[in-house]
Amino acid sequence: MQFIKIKNNQITEDIVGTLIDFPKYSKQLINLANQNSQGTRPKVVGQMTELIQEFPGKSYGEWVSWYQENKPKAIEDATNKVFDMLDNLKETIHKIDKDLVREWVKDLVITKTYTGLNFQESILKEIARITNSKYRLATPKEESKGIDGYVGTVAISIKPYTYRSKKPTIREKIDVGIVYYEKRRDGIIIDIKNIMEKMVFV
Repeated sequence: MQFIKIKNNQITEDIVGTLIDFPKYSKQLINLANQNSQGTRPKVVGQMTELIQEFPGKSYGEWVSWYQENKPKAIEDATNKVFDMLDNLKETIHKIDKDLVREWVKDLVITKTYTGLNFQESILKEIARITNSKYRLATPKEESKGIDGYVGTVAISIKPYTYRSKKPTIREKIDVGIVYYEKRRDGIIIDIKNIMEKMVFV
């Protein structure tokens, strides 16, 4: 069987008929401004999946007319939000020099790589803050037993949520509390209910 790939630009050209010739990099910058300003969120332009289902017409021209009739201010409101954010970006870009770019690269390559792979200490520290306790990382010998650290006197193992479906490998004779975590784009969600009953609050 032979597979054929139709690119997005081709689909747009086939349906709409013309393509806008955006200057190089302009789409990326406008898209960034849109993300920051949330200019095309449903509250501004409408819930598009619902609107396209409500649309009674058959052609692109009919769709343009129908949308503008039902959302007469949407395009202008979204445009204003995105354009205002672009003005903010223009002001900021003048503040970016080579030294700042170097710091950004170091943060991405060095700092975020390390903290992304070694976040157990931050989890232990947060639990210690919540319980008003002290914490420490596990020794190599303790790590071999499945312990990542201690908060107070409680041994803690830090595992991803996917670990729930796997057979536990931590030795039963060690009273270990398991903290489950899930990585999100903006941080880590931790579930500490399995250890709270073991904690002694001071």
